[in-house]
Amino acid sequence: MRAYDYQAGTVANGAVRSHIVPSGMKGKNMMMRPIVAALVGCCLAGGSQAWAGPAITVYNQNFAVVRDTVPLDLKAGANEVRFAEVTYQLEPDSVILRDPAGKHRLQILEQNYRNDPVSQGLLLSLYEGKTIGFLVKEQGKEDKVVQGKIVRSGYVPDGSAAEPIIEADGKLQFSLPGLPLFPALSDGTILKPTLSWLIETDQAGKFDAELAYVTAGMSWEADYNLVATETGDVVDIVGWVTINNQTGKAFENAKIKLMAGDVNKVQPPAPRRMMALTGAAPAAEMGPPVTEKAFEEYHLYSLARPTTLLDRQTKQVEFARGNGVKAPRIYVYKGADFNRYASWSVEAVRGNPEYGVQSNTKVYVMREFKNSEANHMGIPLPKGRMRFYRQDDDRQLEFIGENTIDHTAKDELVRLYIGNAFDLVGERKRTLFEPARRTMRESYEITLRNHKKESAEIRVVEPLYPWGTAEIVEKSQDFTKTDAHTIEFRAAVPPDGEKAVSYTVKYTW
Repeated sequence: MRAYDYQAGTVANGAVRSHIVPSGMKGKNMMMRPIVAALVGCCLAGGSQAWAGPAITVYNQNFAVVRDTVPLDLKAGANEVRFAEVTYQLEPDSVILRDPAGKHRLQILEQNYRNDPVSQGLLLSLYEGKTIGFLVKEQGKEDKVVQGKIVRSGYVPDGSAAEPIIEADGKLQFSLPGLPLFPALSDGTILKPTLSWLIETDQAGKFDAELAYVTAGMSWEADYNLVATETGDVVDIVGWVTINNQTGKAFENAKIKLMAGDVNKVQPPAPRRMMALTGAAPAAEMGPPVTEKAFEEYHLYSLARPTTLLDRQTKQVEFARGNGVKAPRIYVYKGADFNRYASWSVEAVRGNPEYGVQSNTKVYVMREFKNSEANHMGIPLPKGRMRFYRQDDDRQLEFIGENTIDHTAKDELVRLYIGNAFDLVGERKRTLFEPARRTMRESYEITLRNHKKESAEIRVVEPLYPWGTAEIVEKSQDFTKTDAHTIEFRAAVPPDGEKAVSYTVKYTW
């Protein structure tokens, strides 16, 4: 039998920003299907045409691969080329520039990347030691221009700042006397992050080159809303993908793919420029299905229609929907907490009679469901957050718990902790402790109390020491050994009643 982690707050198995699912969802027998919403009205004129816009593959690890087109008009020999449509967080050593048709041999003799677009602070630093005009505006007075020498600009490239020092009227001041008026852009300034190349080719030609690079600042995540009716364990599921663009660049009419999986990526140092988060995108209309396929050891999800990702925008796309999914609620009592004793030796346990005694009275509430077609699902689920709601008798939805899941393949079981039961209580006591030279016997009694008006089945999960051989020599009822060091009893506790479970274990080493 497969082992599951019943620890509160953890997930045993493998998850788009949240919109609450409307009540009264129809079509309970509808199989789960991926769907996409057209967030911005932009679609291909013809499905068979080659895509000429930018294409982005977003990973759920805060990076993306961007593919774009660079128009080239080269002469034979060395050529200087600049391209200013890249991100602020591009990784320069990841850049690939090539002729997709393979007709032109390109040799990159030199590549430069700059992401310090012109700003007031940068221009002040470039004019250090020089005198410029400052526009001074005072209420009730005419505007005037004063001359000031920039002794120190205060500009620091990494984003921190120092006080500027300006000499005006023969005196030094630690502030700008007014709005700086620069004579012109200084040589070497740029308006956008820019890639520049020195490209050598053996033949002249005009063509569109393909540019690909890795950039930080873009991510996606999945969220799922599960809504249950007033009674029962059947839920409706709606999943959302949230794409967050913090790269410093807008992508117009882009083709988007989402890569789900644990891709190994060496993380670069933190970028110099960080972006602020903006609000969510407007509500979306239903669109054609998302395409999902296995790719290498991961899963790739493609939005069927292009969309626009503005800089500092969070965009949401409805991703998956399943109705009539069986997701039973289960109760789990795990009275012993061995986490803090994990490194103890046999001798330490035998010498401490308090080891492993009761440390928890809470009964966990968990939900589980099979990610299968028979259960109206059956698609790979990206990792993310699952939120549970239940409809009250006034038809309003009430939030009843949430947790995160890992990437989950189809036909796997999802099980997650969502809270503690109010009316269920557990009590665990050790009733026997007999250490000997090569053996040790322990007995435990677990008392379960149910203050509900209906009966409840509680799964009592008991850990065994990880060393030696464990043998259950006495038991009050049958149990299941879920792994080498865990046993599980299933106890039916009557309404407003209690149930006792007991066992004795003998350890030999």
